[in-house]
Amino acid sequence: MDHVRVRRMGSAQTVHGSLRGMTRFDWSLPHHSRRQPILGRSIAATSTPLGAQAGLEMIRRGGNAADAAIAIAACMTVVEPTSNGIGGDAFCLAWMSGELHGLNGSGRSPVGLDSDRLLAMDTHPTNGWDPITVPGAVRSWVDMNARFGALEFAECLQPAIRHARDGYLLAPETARAWRRSSERFGVSESWCATFLRDGRAPSEGDLVTLPDHARTLESIAETKGESFYRGELAQRIVEASQASGGSFVMKDLESHVSDWVDPISLDYRGRIVNEIPPNGQGIAALIALGVLRHFDLGSMTVDSPEVLHLQIEAMKIGFADAHRWVADPDHLQTTAEALLDDARLESLAGTIDRSRARTFDAGVPKPGGTIYLSTADHDGNCVSWIQSNYTGFGSGVVIPETGIAMQNRGACFTLEAGHPNVVAGGKRPYNTIIPGMMTPADGAPETDLMTFGVMGGFMQPQGQLQVVSHLVDFDRNPQAALDAPRWQWRKGLSIDIEPGFGDGVIDALRTLGHEITVSKEMNAEFGRGQAIHRIEHGWCAGSDPRADGQAVGI
Repeated sequence: MDHVRVRRMGSAQTVHGSLRGMTRFDWSLPHHSRRQPILGRSIAATSTPLGAQAGLEMIRRGGNAADAAIAIAACMTVVEPTSNGIGGDAFCLAWMSGELHGLNGSGRSPVGLDSDRLLAMDTHPTNGWDPITVPGAVRSWVDMNARFGALEFAECLQPAIRHARDGYLLAPETARAWRRSSERFGVSESWCATFLRDGRAPSEGDLVTLPDHARTLESIAETKGESFYRGELAQRIVEASQASGGSFVMKDLESHVSDWVDPISLDYRGRIVNEIPPNGQGIAALIALGVLRHFDLGSMTVDSPEVLHLQIEAMKIGFADAHRWVADPDHLQTTAEALLDDARLESLAGTIDRSRARTFDAGVPKPGGTIYLSTADHDGNCVSWIQSNYTGFGSGVVIPETGIAMQNRGACFTLEAGHPNVVAGGKRPYNTIIPGMMTPADGAPETDLMTFGVMGGFMQPQGQLQVVSHLVDFDRNPQAALDAPRWQWRKGLSIDIEPGFGDGVIDALRTLGHEITVSKEMNAEFGRGQAIHRIEHGWCAGSDPRADGQAVGI
């Protein structure tokens, strides 16, 4: 059985008078990021440099923003498997030839899922076969290529195959996440066989090869994904499920389709913010922004206690609605249009007490791991793409000798009887991944176009709200909006805050009733975003300093 292959790379160096054969660094970054905005006619951005460069490679080959997005998405399953995988889901917003399109690439639970057994539990499992839904990412790649691609599908997967087969040097943030996952999945034989070498996770700078991934991606490329849903790879998934008490059958995979959907949107001070409709949680960000429209944030001081208090309270309102209503589109008990009604949002804004924090019965967000990528080309097209296994590597289940780490998205089902998101077979669960897109309002210039996202479970709508507010309310460029310190609502009145706001701000928020925990440093728990904004002759991009990645342009 093949597994991750790790080889130490390094040059001799003198340390304390002795010659060592391997380079060792302190991988910490003691200074605050001073990244600059990236300008170009075409740009790709994601959380690893190799991923971003895979997208730019497609542009150089004559591809467009869609081809670049597919190449990055496939590549990220190899170079950042800690947050997504071949066995994950994908959502996409694409601005192509002046029109906006949405793609829901999430999968359903197996039709034969024993939901009665799960409903008898106190919490939904996150490991094993119980939380696994049909992986939709591969079908999303194929469908995106078929509708908008300028290159052959197999060509878009070549960077991913090359890195998996020939190896790549592991980036620091990804290495740290890999080590954390080894503590969680160390009991899983299939996971250890694929992702560990001699019982350990690879370290920063190690040369990592994933030969199982390479063969699987070659099969997907050659068959345009058919092997994954109807052929050899599908059969391997079913056999692994049946051998371990799972409920997958071939029909579950054969019947999977992506859905092209109409995005939901909201006018935020003259900029149209777009999201994928439920089962995605993007509506939480739109509701929060719709509430904030009723407060003149632009007249206030950026990142002041007054601004942060209003943002936090609006976000809690957005989550209260999302946790109550978001579910499989076939099981919704209301509509996005009803939740985003102007009069309703105005009424919700009236429930905010500007002098005191409230709870709004918003439930408790869960953690998650995700990759986000953004691409834009010289013809004015751009793509906002997000892909995830949900929590890190997902369920801990890896299909033997394939590199397919199966997601655990079903853990986002609720066990509350009668809820639209209650667990059941053949159903899509609440999904945290939300690509964002700002498009021009009628009569507005095309420079109002921006593709953006902030990955990280239930941090995603919170991060989107903060980035949009920095851009629209305070006229910041994409890089500055991503560099800014962030807050994260956890539960009840509990708020985590990154350093950088100042003691006076934190003290003022505590006076308002917020229970503040200050993080020791800016880190990935506060989201890892990318953004590409249209400018007159091209694009301006930013890449989050909380990740290994970058924006690259030509």
